[in-house]
Amino acid sequence: MNKNDILIRIRYAFHFKNAELIEMFKLGGCRMEALDLVNLLKKEEEEGFWECEDKLLDSFLDGFIIKKRGKQEPKPGQKAFPKPDKLTNNIILKKIRIALELKDTDILEILETAKFKVSKTELSALFRREGQRNYKECGNQFLRNFLVGLALKYRPI
Repeated sequence: MNKNDILIRIRYAFHFKNAELIEMFKLGGCRMEALDLVNLLKKEEEEGFWECEDKLLDSFLDGFIIKKRGKQEPKPGQKAFPKPDKLTNNIILKKIRIALELKDTDILEILETAKFKVSKTELSALFRREGQRNYKECGNQFLRNFLVGLALKYRPI
């Protein structure tokens, strides 16, 4: 799934204004100018389209977590989490889950809102560490339906 599309769908679901998006990028440790944001939100075929890289979306999602839950300082002796080399759908799903403090039942309800059925076992496999026996890669269709469900649940009318 296109990283720009993920950014646009999150923006739509929570009705974020450009200033709020810029603030979230800043909270995530990335400087974002208003014109750059406008180019990120354009469609691929539009002139000036700017492709959202993994690092940018990761910074935005980190800022989204901080905006929703507040900044957490690492405990003494605790290592900071390393930044992922590649931003996978599983990581994106985890970060949204953390930001919104969603439980498994909440995610299942959101997916049901989007008319996408999945079992609790299948869902838990998406949140396992890569390389574990029951780890399952999150597909584009799953993430897309999750974002649609978020928009249906959280979008102010």
